[in-house]
Amino acid sequence: MTLITLSVTAVVALLLALSLRGEAAYSLEDGPPRDVGNLAGFSPDPSQSNEWIRGEGSLGTKGAIRYSRPLEDDTYRLAPVLGNPNLWVEIRVPAGLEGPHFVPPASFVGRLVPVGKAGLRHSSLPDSVADVGEGSLPSGAWLLVDGEAPASTRWALGLLGLFAAFAAFNVWGLIRLLRPIRD
Repeated sequence: MTLITLSVTAVVALLLALSLRGEAAYSLEDGPPRDVGNLAGFSPDPSQSNEWIRGEGSLGTKGAIRYSRPLEDDTYRLAPVLGNPNLWVEIRVPAGLEGPHFVPPASFVGRLVPVGKAGLRHSSLPDSVADVGEGSLPSGAWLLVDGEAPASTRWALGLLGLFAAFAAFNVWGLIRLLRPIRD
């Protein structure tokens, strides 16, 4: 049972560490965000994954969703950019400002990432948009997480290190338990 527990814990810790590698890499970005101009005409390519950008645009309502996360008072809105159905923007709405008269911003600064590589925090977004019934995220869609600066994702470095340490400890324990005893 000990060997199984150590093996499973090592694998899970490695998988969690791997799932955080995008956020950890983004947290190491430096310098100002790259200005991409009008988001309606912006077409990102794979080399721009995990890039800190700034752009302007209007958000559409078809397929847009509002959601919250556990242990947070703020809510989030996810909506496509008008004129660019492959680019979606997630904006954080501070507690108390949500309501029928909420007007989303027209300028966004944040992390640009393909939806499929956005990480654990955003893994259920495609299903959530499809559940609304007004549309779905197109395959190859990109996500702009407004307000997510590289410095605000430094927590990912700590978690990545913690999960790597868990995995290393469990592998070390497996090696110690499985190697022959010397007399």
